[in-house]
Amino acid sequence: MYLYSLTLQQPTGILCAINGNFSGGKVQEIVVARGKVLDLLRPDDNGKIQTLLSVDTFGAIRSLAQFRLTGSQKDYIVVGSDSGRIVILEYNREKNVFDKVHQETFGKSGCRRIVPGQYLAVDPKGRAVMIGACEKQKLVYVLNRDTAARLTISSPLEAHKSHTITYSICGVDCGFDNPIFAAIELDYSEADQDPTGQATNEAQKHLTFYELDLGLNHVSRKWSTQVDNGANMLVTVPGGGDGPSGVLVCVENFVIYKNQGHPDLRAVIPRRADLPAERGVLIVSAATHRQKSMFFFLLQTEYGDIFKVTLEQEKDHVTELKIKYFDTIPVTSSMCVLKSGFLFAASEFGNHALYQFQAIGDDLDVGSSSATLMETDEGFQPVFFQPRGLKNLLRVDQVESLMPIMDMKVINLFEEETPQIFALCGRGPRSTLRILRPGLAISEMAVSQLPGVPSAVWTVKKNVNDEFDAYIVVSFANATLVLSIGETVEEVSDSGFLDTTPSLAVSLIGDDSLMQVHPSGIRHIREDGRINEWRSPGKKTIVKVGSNRLQVVIAVSGGELIYFEVDTDGTIT
Repeated sequence: MYLYSLTLQQPTGILCAINGNFSGGKVQEIVVARGKVLDLLRPDDNGKIQTLLSVDTFGAIRSLAQFRLTGSQKDYIVVGSDSGRIVILEYNREKNVFDKVHQETFGKSGCRRIVPGQYLAVDPKGRAVMIGACEKQKLVYVLNRDTAARLTISSPLEAHKSHTITYSICGVDCGFDNPIFAAIELDYSEADQDPTGQATNEAQKHLTFYELDLGLNHVSRKWSTQVDNGANMLVTVPGGGDGPSGVLVCVENFVIYKNQGHPDLRAVIPRRADLPAERGVLIVSAATHRQKSMFFFLLQTEYGDIFKVTLEQEKDHVTELKIKYFDTIPVTSSMCVLKSGFLFAASEFGNHALYQFQAIGDDLDVGSSSATLMETDEGFQPVFFQPRGLKNLLRVDQVESLMPIMDMKVINLFEEETPQIFALCGRGPRSTLRILRPGLAISEMAVSQLPGVPSAVWTVKKNVNDEFDAYIVVSFANATLVLSIGETVEEVSDSGFLDTTPSLAVSLIGDDSLMQVHPSGIRHIREDGRINEWRSPGKKTIVKVGSNRLQVVIAVSGGELIYFEVDTDGTIT
């Protein structure tokens, strides 16, 4: 027996998210990975998130990255998965699909320790991509164009190192010099052979720079330096004329700026005043905002606090690293800063949210700096702050998420035809009890307040060949409201409909005319704006109506039926 499994409710948790210009032009979109599903999202002008495309990849997506070739107008998507392949996708705006540009196989399928796919890093100039495994293997692919301006990808170049665990990788912005990739690594070769455990206690993490020589087509270890054993994340610092280059190393309780040939700058991460002293502070997600004249980083801790990180520099030399409290939002798996002034937060638990920047944190607030770092006998002196409500961010929209479901029961408490699913979702104070019913989901596009209690509602096209409806017509006890459907839904008064009386029926009649039936008659609105009105005889009123696109039957008070039809020139007789 062969059974086909169809997923009725798609995953709602987001593992990772990236942003870029995937459709071309100046519009920014967000690509999110929901387990095996890849979604393309776009915030509209009103701050509502629209889903443009959702694709099932039939595999576990582990990492995402975007890159843009020099001179190009759109971004490509790199996908790391459990397939043992690196896949590069391009969004086709005309067909609304992801086109597979390249698919290169490098290893076995499955989420394995030494098969790349867990980590992705791209050169900021779009010239190369590194895909890494949790242990040992790293592969670098060179990206280029052919004579027809199509994207090309090279054979993989190895940057392996055995007995080495990788914690994070990123691309280093070095302008148009040879591409460099940075990695936090731990060599456990000695610990593996030492039965006493002393070598394990002395094992040290290193920050390693890998250089891709585009002339020799070869990857080499360019530079390596020790970092704190609490290091867990790397963030690329803009370079090549836009900044000083290098990386931010996020370690437990600190952020460190590192670059080859540059002294380290260390600043302490401010901690909550009520946090126990033995509890450390780790950075779990980061986002970078870049403009022509400035850049800053947003780093979020495991407690949900966001800090704004800035660098003071003189030419290519960084003089000070500053960290300042920004806002507190639920803990995220990924953050994306959009050029349109939005911050997309893919929450680790609970609903995802879209925030609008009210300010960029220039006001005075609790912060620390590498210049004011003080070392005591017990270590570096901490900086304390008290969390507050949102000040720099304003939540404008959210995306429902059931992740994680802690418990679930299927039971028919409401005595309906189909049992309901009761689920306990979330964590901590954001936990929720959700009731799920089978059916088709709807998306709220717009909300309009009504002046009273409506008795009927219709949607109508202007022409039979139109793809979308043009009007929403709402009938009340003594009036009719006409709403125009476009980028927004708003009331109009020039539609031709009679708005001082209730409506019994509204529809498209013929190929390009509109019909409104009200108690006193029939109103026929032609495409050119001409209006023909048929009045009910005497003091009789219309009580019921039935119609199709070419025929109308009305029932008037007194038990009389009147039949109309559309003739060849489009008039109702």
